[in-house]
Amino acid sequence: MGRYDERICLCALNRIFGYAPSKALALLENIGPADRLFEMGGKALAEAMPYFKGLEKICDKSYEEAEKELEDIEKKGCHFIGCTDSRYPRLLRQCPDASVGLYVRGDPDFGDCSDNRLFLAVIGTRDISEYGKEWCRRIVRMAVGGGRKVTVVSGLAYGTDITAHRTALQLGAATIGVMATGIDAVYPWRHRSEAEAMSSAPGCALITDYPTRTAPVAANFLRRNRIIAGMSDAVVLVESKIRGGGMMTARLAFSYDRDVYALPGRADDIRSQGCNLLIREKVAEAIISEQDFASALGLGPQIKKDDEAPAAALENTFSRSISATDIGAMSEILRTVRGRRGIGIDELADVTGLGYRKVSELTAMLECEGFISIDLAMRCSINLK
Repeated sequence: MGRYDERICLCALNRIFGYAPSKALALLENIGPADRLFEMGGKALAEAMPYFKGLEKICDKSYEEAEKELEDIEKKGCHFIGCTDSRYPRLLRQCPDASVGLYVRGDPDFGDCSDNRLFLAVIGTRDISEYGKEWCRRIVRMAVGGGRKVTVVSGLAYGTDITAHRTALQLGAATIGVMATGIDAVYPWRHRSEAEAMSSAPGCALITDYPTRTAPVAANFLRRNRIIAGMSDAVVLVESKIRGGGMMTARLAFSYDRDVYALPGRADDIRSQGCNLLIREKVAEAIISEQDFASALGLGPQIKKDDEAPAAALENTFSRSISATDIGAMSEILRTVRGRRGIGIDELADVTGLGYRKVSELTAMLECEGFISIDLAMRCSINLK
């Protein structure tokens, strides 16, 4: 065995060239494995490749720092997977700017695609609307229930990301959180319970290519986004302004020749303008129905019809407190709200024929139990459970 361990060498290269991984990949391709780079040393490498910057950092000090870091994270149950490891995500390895390695908290086999698994990135704005939340949940439910193994990939952020992660966890599906911090941190801290669930469930993990003690500064998120785009078969942008991380991720995915989808929205809704732009530019395919989207992804029919799960949830929640007739009326209200997002209480009473008083009573109960949301203008939106 040589003086240098290949995995530690890859970790050191990742620490040195993290913001320019293509340089490290070029060294690995043109000169040889990572341990050989350290055997040669930075001075010899600089003579062989004088146009490369930073080669002097390929030295024993960098190796020792990486070795110490790996010892520390392994004591905490984390892993480092180099780009030459069979467990490294297959699609990400194909990208010209793939990370030299990934830090992993959770299942080290998270990237396994031997079961024809679909890696689906679901991303979007932090300032997600009720419309966006509803469709984010629908998209994840449809993908998970489509007869193929699916891993939901996102960035653990507020809004769209955490909605996608939570829905996948609730359905017992695999989900990956790609972070813009070191593996020793969770950002935002409010999502620590979801992070804990993702780091302990089979097929789930938190991953990053940032060394430990890396803070979540704004400049780090673009580097995070390329991992989301690169490791996924398809990317769905749920909602986004014209400028934002979701738009960057979608465009990166398009450049990697991934399938990109976007949820269209109202022309005057700032949270849908980014999605509408990508559709107009033919960067993304529009999601016009769950059935068409499922077909595009090669997924089969759903396990349950859309109305079956809410009906069962209503029965479980209200059977001991209200009559079967009122539960039936609640089902009718949910069907109507689902088909007419933003419908007001007055119109809901007219459409269902239940009367204003009854609709007000039942919608208040539905809102208390989280089935629907009612805004200050008394407009209703469904919350899919």
